[in-house]
Amino acid sequence: MAAALVLVWTYLLIGFLSRFGGIVAQQMLYPLIGRVFIHTLVPASFLDLSDTDPRSNSLVTFHAHLLGHPDLPQWLRYTQRSSSQPGFLYGTPTLEDRGQQVIEVIAYNRESFETTRKRLVLLIEESEGPSLPYKAEFLVQSHDVEEVLPSPIGQRFLTALGGLWVPGELQLLNITSALDRGGRVPLPIEGRKEGVYIQVGSTRPFSTCLKVVGSPASHDRCTQGQPPLLSCYDSFVPHFRVDWCNVSLVDKSVPALPGPGPTWGDGILEHDPYFCPPTEAPDRDFLTDSLITLLMPLLVALLLTLILAYIMCCRREGVIQMVHHSTIHGNTEELRQMAANRSVPRPLSTLPMFNVRTGERLPPCSDIAQVPLILDQH
Repeated sequence: MAAALVLVWTYLLIGFLSRFGGIVAQQMLYPLIGRVFIHTLVPASFLDLSDTDPRSNSLVTFHAHLLGHPDLPQWLRYTQRSSSQPGFLYGTPTLEDRGQQVIEVIAYNRESFETTRKRLVLLIEESEGPSLPYKAEFLVQSHDVEEVLPSPIGQRFLTALGGLWVPGELQLLNITSALDRGGRVPLPIEGRKEGVYIQVGSTRPFSTCLKVVGSPASHDRCTQGQPPLLSCYDSFVPHFRVDWCNVSLVDKSVPALPGPGPTWGDGILEHDPYFCPPTEAPDRDFLTDSLITLLMPLLVALLLTLILAYIMCCRREGVIQMVHHSTIHGNTEELRQMAANRSVPRPLSTLPMFNVRTGERLPPCSDIAQVPLILDQH
């Protein structure tokens, strides 16, 4: 009885610590360099549920990143079409990625808002099998990337490719979405897919059919809008629709010879008859340039000043403006004196029939009706 109680309390403690971050579940995975790595993220594995549990069909989304970093490694990608479908981590590691990498995956339950973390410890090692010098890449237009990642679909593709290749072991090397290669998002029409690039390697050389399809003559026909040169039966039909204009073949069976290395010289350029820089620079006097730079603006300003003075002082329009200005100035001074001393007589400008030119005014008792509007007219 006591042992059972201890076991129950231990289970509850582990569950409490795992729920609040004390203990994070880990899983060991072993990707191989140069081989495609695919890992399926299933909600049931994060929620510790069986397949018969109704909660295993909950809407769950995932977020994966390298531990201590905000994003995934360069060679690893993540995709999930919707929260009701599983997620996938896929990619092909290289020699620079050898070693251990820890991927932290966070699962979000969209119905209960539960969050669960899990760490995937990736021990990237070199493949023990033979090297695959012959590589071919195909563009499959009838599938999306998450439709090819499950193992049965990939094996079906290799089986269909076996009818076009020399019999031998075929292995998946890389799977890439066409969107990651610059492809366009298809229209939301039934039957339109994003497309996926599948790279396959083998130890056996290419067949004659694949060599003809990947030849420059076949690519030239594609650029001209003509069908490619396909001399054999398309064994991918009806399961896959391959774009034979986007088939690339790589043959690394014969190592490429290294090119000539750089030749180190003495650091002095060779004589070039088309480049003759001057050896001596003649002396130049900048006094004239400086005087022109300073005097020309001054002369222009002086000329504008003389023209303005002539217009204001020697022309009729300028004299009228100056008289008008003088009259305004005098009236202003008179108003200021009146404001300072209220006992002064009324200003002349406020008296009736005041003549501004002569200063004459009519007596206050005169008949206003008999006075002409203009004093010069009698």
